[in-house]
Amino acid sequence: MFASIILLWICVVFLILQLKSRRPKNFPPGPPILPILGNILHISLENPLKDFERLRKSYGNVYSLYMGPRPAVVINGIEAMKAAIVTKAHDFAGRPQDLFVNDTTQRKGVILADYGTSWKEHRRFALMTLRNFGMGKNSMEDRIHGEIKYIEKTLEKSKGKAFSPQLMFHNAASNIICQVLFGTRFEYDDNFIKVIVGCFTENAKIANGPWAMLYDSFPMIRSLPLPFMKAFKNVETCQKLATSLLSEHKKTRVPGEPRDFVDCYLDELDKRGEDPSSFSEAQLKMYALDLHFAGTDTTSNTLLTGFLYLSTYPQIQERCQQEIDLVLEGKDEATFDDRHKMPFVQAMVHEVQRVANTVPLSVFHCTTRDTELMGYSIPKGTLIIPNLTSLLNEEGQWKFPHEFNPENFLNDKGEFVKPEAFMPFSAGPRMCLGESLARMELFLIMVTLLRKFKFSWPEDAGKPDYTPVYGVTLTPQPYNMMVQLRATQ
Repeated sequence: MFASIILLWICVVFLILQLKSRRPKNFPPGPPILPILGNILHISLENPLKDFERLRKSYGNVYSLYMGPRPAVVINGIEAMKAAIVTKAHDFAGRPQDLFVNDTTQRKGVILADYGTSWKEHRRFALMTLRNFGMGKNSMEDRIHGEIKYIEKTLEKSKGKAFSPQLMFHNAASNIICQVLFGTRFEYDDNFIKVIVGCFTENAKIANGPWAMLYDSFPMIRSLPLPFMKAFKNVETCQKLATSLLSEHKKTRVPGEPRDFVDCYLDELDKRGEDPSSFSEAQLKMYALDLHFAGTDTTSNTLLTGFLYLSTYPQIQERCQQEIDLVLEGKDEATFDDRHKMPFVQAMVHEVQRVANTVPLSVFHCTTRDTELMGYSIPKGTLIIPNLTSLLNEEGQWKFPHEFNPENFLNDKGEFVKPEAFMPFSAGPRMCLGESLARMELFLIMVTLLRKFKFSWPEDAGKPDYTPVYGVTLTPQPYNMMVQLRATQ
């Protein structure tokens, strides 16, 4: 009798789950859905990018997957992507609030915040503050050039021998954003930098790894002592460091005379007085960490990708150096405006961003209301996965979609052009806050280093492996490069 009741309950639960997992009417097509598991067996938890491309070939540019019982829509290709995140930007501008990354960050910050008043206030504040601190102006160029001098010293010590640039580029990118946020830079062996970069790197891997996907798909496992718990400890560690920096700031700041982003935020809190709205010190800590992570990991991984290709494509490196030498002749240092006179270098920097594909699945969105896309009905609250990889390799959008070639960004006259499928920073209201800073960093760092140094692949290193390591951001495999001062120096 007892066994019969148990069996009956199992059948009832099975039927409920079957009904629950059925695709709604006119929902995008996709692979068959398994009870409880959804489509978790259709994609690799280690790296789903190839599976997303395979499913795209079977089901089209807009298809659906079930992450456990939860429906998600994957958007591919320039036409569908523009229709969603540009044309219907507000319908697709939400952020899911019950995923692993939201739980680790306690739903604070700006990148993962839901599409509402708090997010709008904080995004507006960030854009205005970053602009006031010289985003796109000389003061920001000065900060970048100041950090480049430390990169140059590191490279000079390594000239004539094989050198791994990974830590150097992570620390340099971290320091540039640290100066904007906290008004200070840290030596490359400083404990603050080591801990922050280490925590961010590890969390980036966990967040797009198998354990985070299981966390998102099966809520019942979230309190278990599984490997994803390490990410919560890492965030706690970073928050303690941010708390200590904030305490120092409060002791030394002069209200109304901001030195950096944190001072500006504290001034804003003072202005708001008794009614701070969504602004708070707790929000500031996660906000600063948010911007630091976004400004460090993406830029450093793009630079790592760039020098991997430049050291293994000597003809492209030499052509860049010829153009740099010509344009900068008689000048002490490059300016961001010099990019307009360097079409091939501009093309190379953009091609590096394209092949780096640093944030392959953007940051997940969700729909803010019932909407339609390419003829399909998508209910409010549906998880949206923008597959930026599909744009950056899309046939018909690029002359050479599957190889590293700056000609992808040059027209028949050798002029720089930017195809509309180039969206490494995404688009619409959720477009990357730090695009201007990242573009300036990439150009100035690459131009300055190519002007002074020659980079080559070590003879005993074997064939280069261009396959990236998958995570929230794609990271090149660890590698060494040879560094030499150029003969013109």
